[in-house]
Amino acid sequence: MLNKLVQIWKAKDLRNSVLYVLTMLVIFRLAAHIPIPGVDIAALKEFFSSNQILGLLNIFSGGSMENFSIVMMGIAPYIT
Repeated sequence: MLNKLVQIWKAKDLRNSVLYVLTMLVIFRLAAHIPIPGVDIAALKEFFSSNQILGLLNIFSGGSMENFSIVMMGIAPYIT
């Protein structure tokens, strides 16, 4: 397995592709922690914990609906 990783790293096009994907993942994860301004996070967490169906939707979204981040605004329509 380590030999395959070394081969991937030596090939410039594969290395660039892997670095691009890793960079996009890091940017996505950082953007997932930026909350929408004006939203009461405590009230939103209580709302999701009070309703089982919304709690299930929150589980499917990876817990992002409780945070209500910028990324969630773009992904939520595709989850439901």
